[in-house]
Order: sequence, then C-alpha cells, then structure tokens
Amino acid sequence: VQLQASGGGLVQAGGSLRLSCTASGRTLSTYGMGWFRQAPGKGREFVAAIISWSGTSTYYVDSVKGRFTISRDNAKNTVYLQMNSLKPEDTAVYYCAADRTGWGTATATRYDYWGAGTQVTVSS
Repeated sequence: VQLQASGGGLVQAGGSLRLSCTASGRTLSTYGMGWFRQAPGKGREFVAAIISWSGTSTYYVDSVKGRFTISRDNAKNTVYLQMNSLKPEDTAVYYCAADRTGWGTATATRYDYWGAGTQVTVSS
C-alpha cells in the first residue's frame, strides 16, 4: 500500500484545512487509518484514528477533540482529516498511516504503512 497525504499549507489561526490521504495498490476499506503529526524538535504524536468497519468509530488526542474530524470515503479510497479552529500549536508535518488489523490505534508502531507527510503551518 502506498499512501499519499496532501492538503497541507499555511493558514491563519482560526482557519481550516482538510487533509487527504489517498492510497494506491490496495483498497483502504479494510485498514484502520490514523493521522499523526510531528512538530519541529518533537516526537511523532497521534492525532486521530478511524476503525475500518465503522465510519463512526473514531478517536482523537484530547488537544484536537471538537476541532478535528477524521472520516473515510471507501469509494474514493481516501481518508480525510478536517481541521477547524486551527492553532499555532497545530503546526507540524502530518502523516497518514494504515493498520492491517483494521482497528486503528494511537500507537505509531502498530501501523504497517506510512505516507510521506504534508506540512501544516498555522500563523498567529
């Protein structure tokens, strides 16, 4: 599975972005999917995940709850991360990842495939 994240950019605080993660080589419908981020000088941080068999079973890191929404469109083989009310502390490179077990998880080492990241910069 090859994953490609896109949709990053520069936005002012309070603004919105929608990240997309598309796959080639295999359908994503059976994979749990996650979004992680890495800010300069920091480790990779879990952001959100969605279970494969339920489009409504999602979970988030506390810092983004109520602002970010993860969703998937299996027909388009794409997973999204809608980010609203962005804050400067959301600035990071964002990565999508796929978990073959279908569960999705907050633990980065549980994911089997990773895409190249997309930069999100939020100015104050």
